[in-house]
Amino acid sequence: MGSVPEEVDIAIIGGGVGGYIAAIRAAELGKSVALVEKDKLGGHCLNYACIPSKTLLHIADILHLAKNSTKFGISSSDVSIDPKKMYEWRMSVSQRLAEGVAFLCKSNGIDVFKAQATFLSSNKLQLTDGMELDFKKAIIATGSVPIESEGMQRSDKVLSYKEALMLDYIPRSMAIIGAGYVAVEIGTMYAKLGSKVTVIARSDLLSRFDPEAVNIIRKSMEGLGVKIVKGVEVSSYDGSALRLTDGTSVPADVVVVAIGLKPYTDGLGLENTKVRRDDKGFITVDGSLLTSDPNIYALGDVTPGPMLAHRAMRQGVIAAEAASGLSTGYDNVVVPAVIFSDPEVAIAGILEGPGIETTKFPLSALGRAIALDTTNGFVKIAHDSRGIIRGVEIVSQDANSMISEAALAIEMGATLEDIADTIHPHPTYSEAVQEAAEAALGRPIHFFYGKR
Repeated sequence: MGSVPEEVDIAIIGGGVGGYIAAIRAAELGKSVALVEKDKLGGHCLNYACIPSKTLLHIADILHLAKNSTKFGISSSDVSIDPKKMYEWRMSVSQRLAEGVAFLCKSNGIDVFKAQATFLSSNKLQLTDGMELDFKKAIIATGSVPIESEGMQRSDKVLSYKEALMLDYIPRSMAIIGAGYVAVEIGTMYAKLGSKVTVIARSDLLSRFDPEAVNIIRKSMEGLGVKIVKGVEVSSYDGSALRLTDGTSVPADVVVVAIGLKPYTDGLGLENTKVRRDDKGFITVDGSLLTSDPNIYALGDVTPGPMLAHRAMRQGVIAAEAASGLSTGYDNVVVPAVIFSDPEVAIAGILEGPGIETTKFPLSALGRAIALDTTNGFVKIAHDSRGIIRGVEIVSQDANSMISEAALAIEMGATLEDIADTIHPHPTYSEAVQEAAEAALGRPIHFFYGKR
Protein backbone atom coordinates (compact mmCIF):
# COMPACT_ATOMS: atom_id res chain seq x y z
CA MET A 1 0.00 0.00 0.00
CA GLY A 2 1.40 3.38 -0.93
CA SER A 3 4.81 4.12 -2.39
CA VAL A 4 7.84 2.18 -1.25
CA PRO A 5 10.35 4.53 0.41
CA GLU A 6 14.07 3.88 0.39
CA GLU A 7 14.16 4.83 4.06
CA VAL A 8 11.52 5.46 6.69
CA ASP A 9 11.73 7.19 10.02
CA ILE A 10 10.14 4.28 11.88
CA ALA A 11 9.72 0.63 10.84
CA ILE A 12 7.35 -1.48 12.92
CA ILE A 13 7.50 -5.27 12.84
CA GLY A 14 4.13 -6.76 13.72
CA GLY A 15 0.67 -5.42 12.87
CA GLY A 16 -1.15 -6.55 15.99
CA VAL A 17 -2.87 -4.18 18.42
CA GLY A 18 0.43 -2.85 19.78
CA GLY A 19 2.07 -2.52 16.36
CA TYR A 20 -0.69 -0.78 14.46
CA ILE A 21 -1.32 1.62 17.35
CA ALA A 22 2.39 2.48 17.38
CA ALA A 23 2.23 3.07 13.62
CA ILE A 24 -0.76 5.40 13.88
CA ARG A 25 0.73 7.39 16.76
CA ALA A 26 4.07 7.78 14.96
CA ALA A 27 2.28 8.94 11.80
CA GLU A 28 0.31 11.47 13.86
CA LEU A 29 3.64 12.85 15.01
CA GLY A 30 4.67 13.44 11.41
CA LYS A 31 6.98 10.47 10.96
CA SER A 32 7.18 8.31 7.82
CA VAL A 33 6.14 4.82 8.93
CA ALA A 34 6.38 1.31 7.50
CA LEU A 35 4.31 -1.43 9.14
CA VAL A 36 5.31 -5.02 8.34
CA GLU A 37 2.83 -7.82 9.09
CA LYS A 38 3.22 -11.40 7.84
CA ASP A 39 -0.43 -12.45 8.30
CA LYS A 40 -3.39 -10.16 8.99
CA LEU A 41 -3.59 -6.61 10.33
CA GLY A 42 -4.85 -6.70 13.89
CA GLY A 43 -2.71 -9.73 14.69
CA HIS A 44 -3.87 -12.52 16.97
CA CYS A 45 -6.09 -10.30 19.11
CA LEU A 46 -8.42 -9.16 16.34
CA ASN A 47 -8.26 -12.28 14.17
CA TYR A 48 -7.65 -15.31 16.40
CA ALA A 49 -7.85 -14.56 20.12
CA CYS A 50 -9.40 -11.68 22.11
CA ILE A 51 -12.16 -10.57 19.74
CA PRO A 52 -13.13 -14.03 18.39
CA SER A 53 -13.25 -15.60 21.85
CA LYS A 54 -15.49 -12.89 23.28
CA THR A 55 -17.70 -13.00 20.18
CA LEU A 56 -18.19 -16.75 20.58
CA LEU A 57 -18.64 -16.48 24.36
CA HIS A 58 -21.47 -14.02 23.77
CA ILE A 59 -23.16 -16.44 21.37
CA ALA A 60 -22.74 -19.28 23.87
CA ASP A 61 -24.22 -17.10 26.63
CA ILE A 62 -27.28 -16.32 24.49
CA LEU A 63 -27.87 -20.02 23.83
CA HIS A 64 -27.35 -20.98 27.46
CA LEU A 65 -29.69 -18.27 28.75
CA ALA A 66 -32.35 -19.18 26.21
CA LYS A 67 -32.26 -22.79 27.40
CA ASN A 68 -32.14 -21.95 31.12
CA SER A 69 -34.61 -19.13 31.72
CA THR A 70 -37.69 -20.97 32.99
CA LYS A 71 -37.28 -19.26 36.38
CA PHE A 72 -37.99 -15.98 34.60
CA GLY A 73 -41.12 -17.41 32.98
CA ILE A 74 -39.43 -18.00 29.62
CA SER A 75 -39.95 -21.36 27.91
CA SER A 76 -37.74 -22.08 24.91
CA SER A 77 -37.24 -25.82 24.64
CA ASP A 78 -36.76 -25.82 20.86
CA VAL A 79 -33.78 -23.44 20.80
CA SER A 80 -30.91 -24.65 18.60
CA ILE A 81 -27.72 -23.28 17.10
CA ASP A 82 -26.29 -23.34 13.57
CA PRO A 83 -22.50 -23.73 14.03
CA LYS A 84 -21.72 -22.62 10.47
CA LYS A 85 -23.65 -19.36 10.89
CA MET A 86 -21.93 -18.87 14.24
CA TYR A 87 -18.59 -19.32 12.47
CA GLU A 88 -19.57 -16.91 9.69
CA TRP A 89 -20.49 -14.23 12.24
CA ARG A 90 -17.24 -14.76 14.14
CA MET A 91 -15.22 -14.41 10.93
CA SER A 92 -17.19 -11.34 9.80
CA VAL A 93 -16.41 -9.53 13.07
CA SER A 94 -12.65 -10.08 12.65
CA GLN A 95 -12.79 -9.11 8.97
CA ARG A 96 -14.64 -5.89 9.74
CA LEU A 97 -12.12 -4.90 12.39
CA ALA A 98 -9.11 -5.80 10.23
CA GLU A 99 -10.53 -3.72 7.36
CA GLY A 100 -10.94 -0.86 9.82
CA VAL A 101 -7.28 -1.08 10.79
CA ALA A 102 -6.28 -1.10 7.10
CA PHE A 103 -8.39 2.02 6.51
CA LEU A 104 -6.77 3.81 9.46
CA CYS A 105 -3.29 2.93 8.20
CA LYS A 106 -4.09 4.18 4.71
CA SER A 107 -5.68 7.36 6.07
CA ASN A 108 -2.57 8.08 8.14
CA GLY A 109 -0.19 7.53 5.21
CA ILE A 110 1.35 4.38 6.66
CA ASP A 111 3.04 1.99 4.22
CA VAL A 112 1.87 -1.55 5.01
CA PHE A 113 3.84 -4.58 3.81
CA LYS A 114 2.51 -8.13 4.01
CA ALA A 115 5.78 -9.91 4.61
CA GLN A 116 8.05 -11.31 7.29
CA ALA A 117 10.83 -9.03 8.44
CA THR A 118 14.35 -9.98 9.49
CA PHE A 119 16.96 -7.57 10.83
CA LEU A 120 20.05 -7.32 8.65
CA SER A 121 21.49 -4.66 10.94
CA SER A 122 20.41 -2.02 13.44
CA ASN A 123 19.17 0.12 10.52
CA LYS A 124 18.01 -2.36 7.86
CA LEU A 125 15.28 -4.98 7.45
CA GLN A 126 15.04 -7.78 4.92
CA LEU A 127 11.44 -8.52 3.87
CA THR A 128 10.40 -11.90 2.48
CA ASP A 129 9.13 -10.21 -0.70
CA GLY A 130 12.77 -9.47 -1.53
CA MET A 131 12.75 -5.83 -0.49
CA GLU A 132 15.25 -4.25 1.89
CA LEU A 133 13.92 -1.49 4.12
CA ASP A 134 16.16 1.11 5.75
CA PHE A 135 14.96 2.78 8.93
CA LYS A 136 16.11 5.30 11.51
CA LYS A 137 14.22 3.63 14.36
CA ALA A 138 12.40 0.30 14.62
CA ILE A 139 9.76 -1.09 16.97
CA ILE A 140 9.40 -4.83 17.56
CA ALA A 141 5.76 -5.77 18.17
CA THR A 142 5.64 -9.40 17.08
CA GLY A 143 3.61 -10.62 20.07
CA SER A 144 3.50 -14.22 21.26
CA VAL A 145 2.70 -17.74 20.07
CA PRO A 146 1.15 -20.73 21.87
CA ILE A 147 3.48 -23.10 23.68
CA GLU A 148 3.36 -26.60 22.19
CA SER A 149 2.68 -29.66 24.33
CA GLU A 150 5.33 -32.38 24.21
CA GLY A 151 4.06 -35.54 22.53
CA MET A 152 0.93 -33.83 21.16
CA GLN A 153 1.61 -33.17 17.51
CA ARG A 154 -0.70 -30.59 15.93
CA SER A 155 -3.41 -32.07 13.68
CA ASP A 156 -7.05 -31.57 12.75
CA LYS A 157 -7.88 -33.04 16.17
CA VAL A 158 -5.08 -31.52 18.26
CA LEU A 159 -5.60 -27.76 18.23
CA SER A 160 -4.15 -24.57 19.64
CA TYR A 161 -6.49 -21.98 21.16
CA LYS A 162 -6.37 -20.17 17.81
CA GLU A 163 -7.72 -23.18 15.92
CA ALA A 164 -10.27 -23.97 18.65
CA LEU A 165 -11.83 -20.56 17.96
CA MET A 166 -12.12 -21.26 14.23
CA LEU A 167 -14.23 -24.43 14.28
CA ASP A 168 -17.41 -24.43 12.19
CA TYR A 169 -18.86 -27.32 14.18
CA ILE A 170 -19.42 -28.14 17.85
CA PRO A 171 -17.41 -31.17 19.02
CA ARG A 172 -19.28 -33.82 20.97
CA SER A 173 -16.37 -34.02 23.41
CA MET A 174 -13.36 -31.81 24.05
CA ALA A 175 -10.33 -32.16 26.30
CA ILE A 176 -8.37 -29.03 27.18
CA ILE A 177 -4.76 -29.42 28.30
CA GLY A 178 -4.05 -26.51 30.63
CA ALA A 179 -6.05 -24.74 33.31
CA GLY A 180 -5.31 -21.03 32.87
CA TYR A 181 -7.70 -18.31 31.79
CA VAL A 182 -7.68 -19.42 28.13
CA ALA A 183 -8.70 -22.94 29.13
CA VAL A 184 -11.44 -21.57 31.39
CA GLU A 185 -12.89 -19.33 28.66
CA ILE A 186 -12.80 -21.99 25.92
CA GLY A 187 -14.10 -24.68 28.27
CA THR A 188 -16.99 -22.51 29.47
CA MET A 189 -17.88 -21.53 25.92
CA TYR A 190 -17.98 -25.04 24.46
CA ALA A 191 -19.79 -26.45 27.49
CA LYS A 192 -22.56 -23.89 26.94
CA LEU A 193 -22.63 -24.80 23.24
CA GLY A 194 -23.18 -28.45 24.12
CA SER A 195 -19.76 -30.14 24.17
CA LYS A 196 -18.73 -32.55 26.91
CA VAL A 197 -15.63 -30.75 28.20
CA THR A 198 -12.77 -32.05 30.35
CA VAL A 199 -10.04 -29.72 31.65
CA ILE A 200 -6.69 -31.38 32.40
CA ALA A 201 -4.81 -29.40 35.09
CA ARG A 202 -1.22 -30.23 36.02
CA SER A 203 -1.76 -28.53 39.40
CA ASP A 204 -5.15 -26.81 39.74
CA LEU A 205 -7.61 -24.55 37.96
CA LEU A 206 -6.35 -20.94 37.75
CA SER A 207 -3.63 -21.80 40.26
CA ARG A 208 -2.21 -18.24 40.34
CA PHE A 209 -5.51 -16.57 41.21
CA ASP A 210 -7.39 -15.90 44.45
CA PRO A 211 -8.72 -19.30 45.68
CA GLU A 212 -12.01 -17.72 46.77
CA ALA A 213 -12.66 -16.46 43.25
CA VAL A 214 -11.45 -19.71 41.68
CA ASN A 215 -13.82 -21.74 43.83
CA ILE A 216 -16.79 -19.83 42.38
CA ILE A 217 -15.54 -20.39 38.82
CA ARG A 218 -14.91 -24.08 39.45
CA LYS A 219 -18.43 -24.63 40.76
CA SER A 220 -19.88 -22.71 37.82
CA MET A 221 -17.94 -24.81 35.30
CA GLU A 222 -18.89 -28.04 37.04
CA GLY A 223 -22.50 -26.89 36.96
CA LEU A 224 -22.17 -26.67 33.18
CA GLY A 225 -20.95 -30.27 33.10
CA VAL A 226 -17.24 -29.52 32.80
CA LYS A 227 -15.03 -32.17 34.39
CA ILE A 228 -11.83 -30.81 35.96
CA VAL A 229 -9.05 -33.35 36.45
CA LYS A 230 -6.17 -32.16 38.66
CA GLY A 231 -2.65 -33.34 39.32
CA VAL A 232 -2.21 -35.36 36.12
CA GLU A 233 -0.53 -35.07 32.75
CA VAL A 234 -1.27 -36.46 29.31
CA SER A 235 0.15 -39.82 28.32
CA SER A 236 -1.24 -40.35 24.79
CA TYR A 237 -4.11 -39.59 22.42
CA ASP A 238 -5.64 -42.04 19.93
CA GLY A 239 -7.99 -39.64 18.17
CA SER A 240 -11.03 -40.36 20.32
CA ALA A 241 -9.78 -40.54 23.90
CA LEU A 242 -7.00 -38.91 25.87
CA ARG A 243 -5.08 -41.22 28.19
CA LEU A 244 -3.71 -39.68 31.39
CA THR A 245 -0.69 -40.56 33.51
CA ASP A 246 -2.92 -41.91 36.30
CA GLY A 247 -4.17 -44.63 33.94
CA THR A 248 -7.58 -43.10 33.29
CA SER A 249 -8.85 -41.74 29.98
CA VAL A 250 -11.31 -39.05 28.93
CA PRO A 251 -13.37 -38.81 25.70
CA ALA A 252 -12.04 -36.22 23.26
CA ASP A 253 -13.14 -35.73 19.69
CA VAL A 254 -10.72 -32.79 19.77
CA VAL A 255 -7.91 -31.79 22.11
CA VAL A 256 -7.10 -28.12 22.75
CA VAL A 257 -3.59 -27.32 23.98
CA ALA A 258 -3.73 -24.19 26.16
CA ILE A 259 -0.63 -24.33 28.34
CA GLY A 260 0.56 -20.78 27.84
CA LEU A 261 2.32 -18.40 25.48
CA LYS A 262 5.92 -17.58 24.64
CA PRO A 263 7.35 -14.40 23.07
CA TYR A 264 7.74 -14.48 19.30
CA THR A 265 11.35 -13.37 19.09
CA ASP A 266 13.05 -16.25 17.27
CA GLY A 267 13.84 -15.82 13.60
CA LEU A 268 13.86 -12.02 13.66
CA GLY A 269 17.61 -11.70 13.05
CA LEU A 270 18.18 -10.09 16.44
CA GLU A 271 21.72 -11.50 16.38
CA ASN A 272 22.44 -8.87 13.71
CA THR A 273 21.56 -6.10 16.15
CA LYS A 274 22.48 -5.18 19.72
CA VAL A 275 19.08 -6.28 21.05
CA ARG A 276 19.36 -8.56 24.09
CA ARG A 277 16.92 -11.20 25.35
CA ASP A 278 16.60 -12.80 28.78
CA ASP A 279 16.76 -16.55 29.44
CA LYS A 280 13.05 -16.91 28.60
CA GLY A 281 13.32 -15.18 25.24
CA PHE A 282 11.84 -11.83 26.29
CA ILE A 283 13.47 -8.67 24.94
CA THR A 284 14.83 -6.47 27.70
CA VAL A 285 13.78 -2.81 27.58
CA ASP A 286 14.13 0.32 29.70
CA GLY A 287 11.41 2.68 30.91
CA SER A 288 10.91 4.17 27.44
CA LEU A 289 10.74 0.66 25.89
CA LEU A 290 14.16 1.10 24.30
CA THR A 291 16.12 -2.15 23.89
CA SER A 292 19.86 -2.49 24.36
CA ASP A 293 20.13 -1.32 20.74
CA PRO A 294 19.81 2.51 20.61
CA ASN A 295 17.78 2.30 17.37
CA ILE A 296 15.28 -0.40 18.33
CA TYR A 297 12.30 -0.40 20.68
CA ALA A 298 10.05 -3.29 21.72
CA LEU A 299 6.57 -3.58 23.19
CA GLY A 300 3.86 -5.99 24.29
CA ASP A 301 4.25 -9.74 24.66
CA VAL A 302 7.88 -9.77 23.52
CA THR A 303 8.83 -7.80 26.65
CA PRO A 304 8.66 -8.98 30.30
CA GLY A 305 5.29 -8.40 31.93
CA PRO A 306 1.64 -9.45 31.62
CA MET A 307 0.94 -10.83 28.14
CA LEU A 308 -2.24 -8.81 27.63
CA ALA A 309 -3.46 -6.91 24.58
CA HIS A 310 -4.32 -3.73 26.48
CA ARG A 311 -0.79 -3.54 27.89
CA ALA A 312 0.57 -3.74 24.34
CA MET A 313 -1.88 -1.05 23.22
CA ARG A 314 -0.66 1.37 25.87
CA GLN A 315 2.96 0.53 25.10
CA GLY A 316 2.30 1.11 21.40
CA VAL A 317 1.66 4.77 22.14
CA ILE A 318 4.74 5.04 24.39
CA ALA A 319 7.10 3.29 21.96
CA ALA A 320 5.96 5.46 19.06
CA GLU A 321 6.40 8.67 21.03
CA ALA A 322 9.83 7.61 22.32
CA ALA A 323 10.98 6.56 18.84
CA SER A 324 9.76 9.92 17.55
CA GLY A 325 12.01 11.76 19.99
CA LEU A 326 9.51 12.71 22.69
CA SER A 327 10.38 12.46 26.36
CA THR A 328 8.01 9.77 27.56
CA GLY A 329 7.95 6.51 29.48
CA TYR A 330 5.87 3.50 30.38
CA ASP A 331 5.11 4.27 34.00
CA ASN A 332 1.64 2.79 34.47
CA VAL A 333 1.07 1.56 38.01
CA VAL A 334 -1.39 -1.21 37.18
CA VAL A 335 -2.41 -3.48 34.31
CA PRO A 336 -5.94 -4.78 34.93
CA ALA A 337 -6.78 -8.35 33.92
CA VAL A 338 -10.11 -10.00 33.12
CA ILE A 339 -11.11 -13.65 32.87
CA PHE A 340 -14.28 -13.93 30.78
CA SER A 341 -15.63 -16.84 32.79
CA ASP A 342 -19.13 -17.16 34.26
CA PRO A 343 -19.16 -15.05 36.37
CA GLU A 344 -16.28 -12.90 35.14
CA VAL A 345 -13.20 -12.27 37.27
CA ALA A 346 -11.40 -8.93 37.05
CA ILE A 347 -8.33 -7.84 39.01
CA ALA A 348 -6.39 -4.59 39.31
CA GLY A 349 -3.48 -4.00 41.67
CA ILE A 350 -2.59 -6.16 44.67
CA LEU A 351 -4.78 -7.81 47.30
CA GLU A 352 -2.19 -8.74 49.89
CA GLY A 353 1.13 -7.58 51.30
CA PRO A 354 2.60 -5.78 54.33
CA GLY A 355 0.14 -3.25 55.73
CA ILE A 356 -2.62 -4.20 53.27
CA GLU A 357 -6.20 -4.74 54.51
CA THR A 358 -8.98 -6.26 52.40
CA THR A 359 -12.75 -5.89 52.69
CA LYS A 360 -15.33 -7.91 50.75
CA PHE A 361 -18.86 -7.00 49.67
CA PRO A 362 -21.04 -9.95 48.57
CA LEU A 363 -23.27 -9.63 45.51
CA SER A 364 -25.99 -11.40 47.47
CA ALA A 365 -26.64 -7.96 49.06
CA LEU A 366 -26.79 -6.07 45.74
CA GLY A 367 -30.16 -5.19 44.22
CA ARG A 368 -29.03 -5.49 40.60
CA ALA A 369 -27.52 -8.94 41.18
CA ILE A 370 -30.65 -10.18 42.99
CA ALA A 371 -32.90 -8.96 40.15
CA LEU A 372 -30.79 -10.73 37.51
CA ASP A 373 -30.15 -13.84 39.65
CA THR A 374 -26.36 -13.29 39.52
CA THR A 375 -25.59 -13.16 43.23
CA ASN A 376 -22.71 -15.64 43.07
CA GLY A 377 -19.82 -13.20 43.38
CA PHE A 378 -18.23 -10.37 45.33
CA VAL A 379 -16.05 -7.28 45.26
CA LYS A 380 -12.86 -7.14 47.30
CA ILE A 381 -11.11 -3.83 47.89
CA ALA A 382 -7.59 -3.62 49.33
CA HIS A 383 -6.12 -0.52 50.93
CA ASP A 384 -3.18 0.58 53.07
CA SER A 385 -3.21 2.28 56.48
CA ARG A 386 -3.79 5.67 54.84
CA GLY A 387 -6.90 4.43 53.09
CA ILE A 388 -5.24 4.54 49.66
CA ILE A 389 -6.66 1.90 47.33
CA ARG A 390 -4.04 -0.69 46.37
CA GLY A 391 -6.14 -3.32 44.64
CA VAL A 392 -9.61 -4.47 43.65
CA GLU A 393 -10.95 -7.89 42.70
CA ILE A 394 -14.39 -8.29 41.15
CA VAL A 395 -16.22 -11.58 40.61
CA SER A 396 -19.40 -10.58 38.84
CA GLN A 397 -21.25 -10.20 35.60
CA ASP A 398 -19.89 -7.10 33.81
CA ALA A 399 -16.68 -7.23 35.86
CA ASN A 400 -14.87 -6.36 32.61
CA SER A 401 -16.45 -2.90 32.67
CA MET A 402 -16.35 -2.36 36.42
CA ILE A 403 -12.59 -2.90 36.79
CA SER A 404 -11.72 0.29 34.89
CA GLU A 405 -12.91 2.38 37.86
CA ALA A 406 -10.52 0.43 40.06
CA ALA A 407 -7.60 0.85 37.65
CA LEU A 408 -8.16 4.61 37.47
CA ALA A 409 -8.43 4.84 41.26
CA ILE A 410 -5.11 3.03 41.72
CA GLU A 411 -3.36 5.13 39.03
CA MET A 412 -4.57 8.34 40.71
CA GLY A 413 -3.78 7.24 44.26
CA ALA A 414 -7.46 7.52 45.19
CA THR A 415 -8.69 6.74 48.69
CA LEU A 416 -11.58 4.74 50.06
CA GLU A 417 -13.43 8.02 50.64
CA ASP A 418 -13.01 8.97 46.99
CA ILE A 419 -14.86 5.82 45.93
CA ALA A 420 -17.40 5.79 48.76
CA ASP A 421 -18.37 9.45 48.32
CA THR A 422 -18.75 9.21 44.53
CA ILE A 423 -22.37 8.74 43.45
CA HIS A 424 -22.76 5.46 41.57
CA PRO A 425 -25.90 4.95 39.44
CA HIS A 426 -28.59 2.67 40.85
CA PRO A 427 -29.32 -0.14 40.27
CA THR A 428 -25.97 -1.24 38.80
CA TYR A 429 -23.23 -3.73 39.51
CA SER A 430 -20.79 -0.83 39.99
CA GLU A 431 -22.48 -0.02 43.30
CA ALA A 432 -20.71 -3.07 44.72
CA VAL A 433 -17.37 -1.25 44.44
CA GLN A 434 -18.80 1.71 46.36
CA GLU A 435 -20.33 -0.63 48.96
CA ALA A 436 -16.97 -2.38 49.47
CA ALA A 437 -15.31 1.00 50.07
CA GLU A 438 -18.05 1.97 52.55
CA ALA A 439 -17.53 -1.29 54.44
CA ALA A 440 -13.75 -0.77 54.53
CA LEU A 441 -14.42 2.59 56.18
CA GLY A 442 -16.55 0.84 58.82
CA ARG A 443 -19.84 2.27 57.58
CA PRO A 444 -21.52 -0.47 55.49
CA ILE A 445 -25.03 0.26 54.27
CA HIS A 446 -26.60 -2.76 52.59
CA PHE A 447 -25.01 -5.58 54.54
CA PHE A 448 -23.78 -6.11 58.10
CA TYR A 449 -19.99 -6.21 58.10
CA GLY A 450 -19.58 -6.39 61.87
CA LYS A 451 -16.84 -3.73 61.95
CA ARG A 452 -17.30 -0.21 63.31
